[in-house]
Amino acid sequence: MVSLSSGGFRKRKHDNMQPRNRKEERESKVNPASPVLLSFKSFQKELDAKHDKYERLVKLGRDITIESKRIIFLLHRVTSVDDIEELLNESEARFRDVRSKIQQISQELIGEDMCQFHRAFSPGLQEYVEAVSFQHFIRTRSLISLETINRHLVFTPTEVEADNVENSALPDSQDEKQGQKSLCLQVTPTDYLLGIADLTGELMRMCITSVGNGDIETPFEVSQFLRAIYDGFTYIGNTGPYEVSKKLYTLKQSLGKVEDACYTLTVRGSEIPKHMLADVLSSKTSMSEHEEGV
Repeated sequence: MVSLSSGGFRKRKHDNMQPRNRKEERESKVNPASPVLLSFKSFQKELDAKHDKYERLVKLGRDITIESKRIIFLLHRVTSVDDIEELLNESEARFRDVRSKIQQISQELIGEDMCQFHRAFSPGLQEYVEAVSFQHFIRTRSLISLETINRHLVFTPTEVEADNVENSALPDSQDEKQGQKSLCLQVTPTDYLLGIADLTGELMRMCITSVGNGDIETPFEVSQFLRAIYDGFTYIGNTGPYEVSKKLYTLKQSLGKVEDACYTLTVRGSEIPKHMLADVLSSKTSMSEHEEGV
């Protein structure tokens, strides 16, 4: 707006207002050497470094999840191949690549509090536990222990140095080489339990597939194994982590489907041709899933 003064001079309203860009004016008055400003700049660098590390760990966790799923798909071929040992050796070779990723996570966590970054790679460790326990069951028909899993996740200085050579990250001096120690990334009990709970779904699928290939013994072995796992999870009940209690319902579903398959094989196995058993069991499984959904 414009106002007329006594002398007829047109005066604009914003002539008496202060500069609009007050931020630049304040920054121009800030002393760059101020201790407070320097402290906040150091905080900024620390937070940026933490966020970058978190994103790297998320990427490594995703890589572990993807490769572990591929190993599980490979192990499902055990019901249709003749040489099981060759299949297990191939899966073991792939596990070395997965453990190399886990080793990189352990290197990222040197000097850090793992609890601050655990959520970034926890799904990957759960998938790794599921894959390695699936391989162990195929080989020994037993449950792998948490101590055995963690024993394979201790990396000697030779393994660390070999991985650094592959990634072109060699130590700068001989003193750093001599100062290298063994690295390890221990799977937590919660991640172990969640991975074992997911294993039950894979065993249920293997049970149905094995029947289609004429293997009548595997469903009964899987049924006893799943019953033992379910009994163990019921001891935990609601006292364990929230995620574990959520998995208990899915575990019970898998156990019920395997027990239904064993019941069908026992009662009607002699009536149904072997080449039709898998179709019958699959139809019963889909019907039960539909009823549960309703």
